[in-house]
Amino acid sequence: MKEILSGNEAIARGAFEAGVKVASAYPGTPSTEILENIVNYKEIDASWAPNEKVALEVAIGASFGGGRSIACMKHVGVNVAADPLFTLSYTGVGGGLVLVVADDPEMHSSQDEQDSRNYARFAKVPMLEPADSQECKDFTRLAFEISEQFDTPVMLRSCTRISHGKSIVELGEPATGLPTPKLVKNPAKLVMLPGNARVRHPFVEERLLKLADYGRTAAVNRVEMRDTELGIVTAGVSYQYVREVFPNASVLKLGMVYPLPMDLIREFASKVTKLIVVEELDAFIEDQVKAAGISVTGKEAIPLCGELTPGRLRAAFGIPGAPQVTVENLPGRPPNMCPGCPHRGVFFTLNQLKAYVTGDIGCYTLGFMPPLNAMDTCVCMGASISSASGIVRVLSDEEKKKVVAVIGDSTFLHTGVNSLMEMAYNKAPATVVILDNRITAMTGRQDNPASGWTLMDDSTNAVDLVQLCTALGIRHVRVVDPLDLDQTRAALQEEMNRPEPSVIITNRPCVLVKREGVFQKGLVLSVDQDHCTGCKACLKIGCPAIEWIPAPDGKKGKAKIDPLLCNGCDVCRQLCKFNAIGRAQ
Repeated sequence: MKEILSGNEAIARGAFEAGVKVASAYPGTPSTEILENIVNYKEIDASWAPNEKVALEVAIGASFGGGRSIACMKHVGVNVAADPLFTLSYTGVGGGLVLVVADDPEMHSSQDEQDSRNYARFAKVPMLEPADSQECKDFTRLAFEISEQFDTPVMLRSCTRISHGKSIVELGEPATGLPTPKLVKNPAKLVMLPGNARVRHPFVEERLLKLADYGRTAAVNRVEMRDTELGIVTAGVSYQYVREVFPNASVLKLGMVYPLPMDLIREFASKVTKLIVVEELDAFIEDQVKAAGISVTGKEAIPLCGELTPGRLRAAFGIPGAPQVTVENLPGRPPNMCPGCPHRGVFFTLNQLKAYVTGDIGCYTLGFMPPLNAMDTCVCMGASISSASGIVRVLSDEEKKKVVAVIGDSTFLHTGVNSLMEMAYNKAPATVVILDNRITAMTGRQDNPASGWTLMDDSTNAVDLVQLCTALGIRHVRVVDPLDLDQTRAALQEEMNRPEPSVIITNRPCVLVKREGVFQKGLVLSVDQDHCTGCKACLKIGCPAIEWIPAPDGKKGKAKIDPLLCNGCDVCRQLCKFNAIGRAQ
């Protein structure tokens, strides 16, 4: 049976066919849909974790119990999960364990462009890299076999184009005959005290040698001999670009990108006149090949930054091809918060108060964009609170009052809790705003520990953010309606002037929240053209539902509200001093 699947869907299918028992993840583009598809296979216990470290640790526990497990995350999520990953390399596994990481070349939805292949080398674990959806499924299944054969976690690297691109996949039957999970005590292997770890380290080094030898003959690494004037070593989505741009070149396609099968690469190099490496981001393969004394080029022509495309590959080597699409005459389409987003009024008010806003990762990061212009820093998940705590320690008493940390509910539970604990412990006098919209909005409205629902759509315990903040030592915690601008402004002014840490929690759900009854749409607003003076005050919130209609005589234009976009949040009406905005009749 064949189906057209995205890479993420195919990885989920591969997990099912491999007999996975437990799957855990934290949502992050471009990896999110893996777990959202795994949940359709009822044989797998699938769940969202508060962060990637916890997700990997859940998978580790299931593996130690003898079951096959998978953890999924985007590239920056591996930074969070690195601590258990490096020790897991030493302990090895029980049941097979696969860590799926989805890189984001070109940073379509990420704050950096790191190359996760470096983590495989750093942690000394094997990494597979599929080039299409069929390989996504097959490599996922194979990864579990490698994991158990070599007693190692296996990383599976995807990227945006592989994760979201679709191609034909031939489905297989689920694996049979797998051992029944059970508890087996083996503390010498699984308790990483220094004495035990010293014994395991030589095993890790020997394992890499065995894996490299495995890669020399493994089917995932294949040679395609054509014209011997040019030989190309490549992997993943880059292979697809190579086949399009260099159809006659000989190719060594690597399915296992670490450890590299250097003997196979050396043998391939001996058969071609010129050898190049085509890879996205870092010169990961190229540098290792050069270090092995093999003459090769690549990054001299291919850019280090951004994702590859056939056009960029042609340009790098001066090959004529299809003309590039020009977008010079297209209007800009900057990202924007949704109409009625409960975050909009908060950022408008912070801008009005001239606050110094330490921001975080979420759709509220768009508070940086004009016309709101109300975010001054953004580093990583949870960093808003920690950054604010550090900034106030170097400022005068008057300047400290300007510092406000902004963080979403899911991000707060991801890594913000420890940061707030630090702020309370060290009495850093800054204000924290937790934008509680009841969902993990930016990655597609996934539930989190504060939403009261699990990935399996079961109701569950919901974290009480007020009680949590109080338990961490914050003495002043208040809840406000972010759609009430006067209330929001008063709360911010009071807490910003408080000489100790405090927390404001907003209590309006995301306008796209998927659970019925959570979001209540208000009455649509409209502009009374007779009362509108064209002052443009309503445009200062940047709501997509508000249009500006220029006057035909060249004088002042007037605002208009699109009834199809407006959901009646009422923020724009509160800004109009001329009572020109009201409920539509």
